[in-house]
This record gives sequence, structure tokens and C-alpha cells, in this order.
Amino acid sequence: MSFSSDIKQELNKNSNLSNKEMVKNELIGYLISGNTSIVNSKEIRFSTESDYNINRFSKLLSNLDINHKIDVTGKVFVITIKIKDVTCVQIQDQQIYLIAEADCKEENSKAMIRGIFMGSGSINNPEKEYHLEVDLSNQHNLEALVKILQKLDIHVKTFQSSIYIKEGEEISKFLALIGAGKAVMQFEDIRIQKEMRGKVNRLVNCETANLNKTINASIQQIAAIKKLQETGEFQKLDDPLKEIAVLRLENPDMSLVDLGQLLKEPIGKSGVNYRLKKIREIADEK
Repeated sequence: MSFSSDIKQELNKNSNLSNKEMVKNELIGYLISGNTSIVNSKEIRFSTESDYNINRFSKLLSNLDINHKIDVTGKVFVITIKIKDVTCVQIQDQQIYLIAEADCKEENSKAMIRGIFMGSGSINNPEKEYHLEVDLSNQHNLEALVKILQKLDIHVKTFQSSIYIKEGEEISKFLALIGAGKAVMQFEDIRIQKEMRGKVNRLVNCETANLNKTINASIQQIAAIKKLQETGEFQKLDDPLKEIAVLRLENPDMSLVDLGQLLKEPIGKSGVNYRLKKIREIADEK
């Protein structure tokens, strides 16, 4: 199963159906989701390929004594209910609208958001990328949801009639908000592992870059020293330059710091760098 399916399976098992207000608000979430539509001005139709999803929606309707019909066409489940049986949303011009969204208590808001996610939400496998997305039935409901999420300290972005989140921390907060505790733990475990792998890769890349820089500099230094040897100019160098030159030829991969410690009178990195730079300048003049 996909990560989205795992979450919806977990939420489907949520047993908070004794609180009628929360049940009603979760149902509202389903009704304003992007997978719900008006048919023939008489019926509300919700469709999904998720059996966990259709099962949860059916439980909510049954809990509120709302008659409904379930049909299956191929892989698609469809629930149909009569508009006259639904009073918790506003229906106008073939559209379903959320009403009195600003008056929702926090727990009711969370229940509604859970219903919206169950109705039309999806989340990518976090091993690949962070992306949570929820479709709404219209712009009015989109704007209302954004305001509710802001009050609950969940920051989202919008595109057309969808909200989406790409930040790992915000996705984790969203999943916790809708009651998907098991999914939060799994998501956080993956997120921590990805961050650790990222840190390791950055360190490796940094060390590789530094090593390449050291090797390239060493190649240029050795080339300069050999040029001076071939032209007979090497013997004209003063003793400190000769000493560091011999050490560099003997230790082509060694860092400047370590080279400095091999000198009869050890010096620091800047001193070694100065001497090798001086050798290259003399070679360039020849």
C-alpha cells in the first residue's frame, strides 16, 4: 500500500464516533472535499478508489442516521445521498459550501480537516519527497480551510483549488492534527534518517572537495619543483625552500599542516604555503 493508504487505514480505525459534533464536522470535511459533487440538483455524490475511505464516510453517515447508497464501478466506490438529508453545509448553484467555519471549536476543526484529507487528500512517500496535497470543491472552501489551518499553526500554500505542503515539519504537524499518530512516528523516523544521510553526504562532499583542492595544489607544486630540478635552478634555492620541496616530493598527498610538522623546525600551514608559493613563483619566472 501507499503511504497515503496507510494513513487513511489508520484514520478509518479512529473510534471517536461517539461525539456527534465531531462526527458531523468530519462529514462536513468529506462534503467540501474535491471528490464530492452535486448530481441532478438532488443528490450529493462522493467517489473514491479507497475502500478505507468509503468505509469511513459510510460510518459517519450511518452514525448521523443519513440514508446513503454505495455503488462500485470497477475500482471506484461511489456514495450517493439526498441533498434534502444534508443540513450541515450550504448548497447553492450546484456547489457545496462550508458555513460558519470561523465558529468551529478546535476539536471540531480538526475533525473537519481529517474529513477533508480522507475525502481528497494525498501524501507522497516521504522516502522520495515531501508533498502533501488536499483538493477542495471550490475557492470558497479553499480559503476557509486556509484560515482554519492558520489558526491551528499549520502553514500551507495554494494552487488553484488545492492546498499543499512541502516542508517536512509542517507535514508532520498536519498528520498529528488529524490524529494519524502512527503515521507521524513513521514520517518522523524517515525524516530523521533523510536528514542524517544529507548531513553525511554534505560532509563527504566537503571532504572530497578539500581533498581535491589539496591534490590539485600538490600537483602544481610538484611540477614547479621538478621544473627547477630539470633546469638546474633547484640547487640555487635557499635551504628552507629546498627542505619543503623535498618533503613535498616525498609526500604528494600530505596536507600543508602535516608537511609543516615534518620540518626540522616545524612551522604552521601559512608558513608552508608561503614557501611552496615562493617555489612556484621562481619556477614561473624560469
